[in-house]
Amino acid sequence: MSQFENVSVVKQANVYFDGKCISHSVQFADGTKKSVGVVLPATLTFNTGVPETMECVAGACRYKLKDGDWQSSRAGESFSIPGNSSFDIEVVGEPYHYVCHFG
Repeated sequence: MSQFENVSVVKQANVYFDGKCISHSVQFADGTKKSVGVVLPATLTFNTGVPETMECVAGACRYKLKDGDWQSSRAGESFSIPGNSSFDIEVVGEPYHYVCHFG
């Protein structure tokens, strides 16, 4: 799916790590929340409150779950992170475009 239908979007962007990650919060009619964003070339560490699934829309990244090994993800692939955890993400070259699914 290349777009979401019938959603509410928070107009103000979420800006993290001095602008290296920028996203917008999206809410669906059923209450489901996601964020849609981009990570520019950098190596960053994110913390999770709830479980998350990172869906790669374009670009590629390497990621490492807490206490895990580096793995790769590219367009059409996704990876899941447990709640109350963290993960490292490394983007080199092209920006990594993603949808983050919460819960």
